[in-house]
Amino acid sequence: MKKTLIASAIAAATFSGSVFAQAEMSASELAAKMDSMPSVYGNIQYVLKHTNVDGGGSEVEHADNGSTLGVKHDHEIAPGITGFFKLELEGINADDKSSSNGIDALDEAYVGVKGDSFGQIWVGSDDSVYESAIVKIGNFHEVGSDIFGNYSTGEGDLVQYMSPSFGGLTVAAAVQVNGDSDTKGGADKSYPYQLVATYAVDALEVSVGMDSNDGGAAADNNENSYGLTATYSAGDFSVIGEYQTRKDVNDIVGVMGVYTMGANQFALSYQMLDDDASGDKKDTVILQALHNVSDHMYVYFEGYLSGSDAANEYSLEGASGDEQSIASVGAVYYF
Repeated sequence: MKKTLIASAIAAATFSGSVFAQAEMSASELAAKMDSMPSVYGNIQYVLKHTNVDGGGSEVEHADNGSTLGVKHDHEIAPGITGFFKLELEGINADDKSSSNGIDALDEAYVGVKGDSFGQIWVGSDDSVYESAIVKIGNFHEVGSDIFGNYSTGEGDLVQYMSPSFGGLTVAAAVQVNGDSDTKGGADKSYPYQLVATYAVDALEVSVGMDSNDGGAAADNNENSYGLTATYSAGDFSVIGEYQTRKDVNDIVGVMGVYTMGANQFALSYQMLDDDASGDKKDTVILQALHNVSDHMYVYFEGYLSGSDAANEYSLEGASGDEQSIASVGAVYYF
């Protein structure tokens, strides 16, 4: 396993007083100890973004677009069984130190076990199995679409499971454990759950999923969310279709094409949301051009054009409008 300089420095400092004092320790034993160290990873993300709302003014912003720092580790518990954990922190605000308190937020934290025969189970805070399998377009872009999903189960207090592949079929499930002290809106304790099935054959992958949405306040709509996503890949080109529905909330449809050409990636997507309560529709077109500068750095351009039936859908500088455009350029360095 390739180690970062940070991990190597930590390992060297840890073992310098004890390992090197033991003449009997072999090079292979030292290498094994080095391999047992956690992997440190992270990224710095910057974006320069111009936003314009028709009738609501415009603004230019230079921002941190989600810089993170994390640590992860896995080890063999028994033959064929591996234990693992991950801790990822965010909230760095790397664009302006005067507004940063350092790392002040949690993105992911979980612990689990996996094996070839039974799949994997993990507990903690992570993207849910529904989000990972169904919300492909909303998770794809760097700046992020204003149309994402219509489910309400969050990313914390999750117990999740994913099976091994059975001839291309995998199943996954998640339950969120909301106790007496951490329920939303004053509701009683609850256990919202998600179920997902994914089938992959040759160039086609299809996922279907549902979210019970049972974790909100008693007055909230807890109708199930249902989602369907299909991805077809043919060499350097792939196309993704997505559909989500939730009774008395909204329907979401989207399609995206992605083409890779050497170090370059181009993507074009369209999403539409139909709101059941108001009857209003809104849609978003997104264009992305991304270039991988190296194995650890990429730059990109993203353009967003959004429109809505609602006259006050998008707000900026104290005014609202029914159309919004965003032009952004960004850079990401990761290790």
